[in-house]
Amino acid sequence: FNIVGIACATCAIRGAFGETVPGNRVFLFFRPDYARRMLQASTEAGIEAPIRLYVTEAADGTARVTYRPPSDVFGAYGIDALSVLGRELDAHVAAILKAADEAG
Repeated sequence: FNIVGIACATCAIRGAFGETVPGNRVFLFFRPDYARRMLQASTEAGIEAPIRLYVTEAADGTARVTYRPPSDVFGAYGIDALSVLGRELDAHVAAILKAADEAG
């Protein structure tokens, strides 16, 4: 998977207002082969890519990850090919999160 972007509200707020808020990042990632399959199934579904993981800092310094499972996102279209793709992506996201957790 390729990280195609990282958004940081914490950074923007600090830069614009000099304020400190709990750390957060939105990681945007996808793979060209999945993008191709998604767009072949539905150009409208293109709004759903890239996959987003929202990582926030808790008061105790730990991190929390929030995301919408790809199977929910793509399954909402009611198109079999997108539902299959969403389930495959669920497994990839789970593997990414497991690897990140193991890395500490």
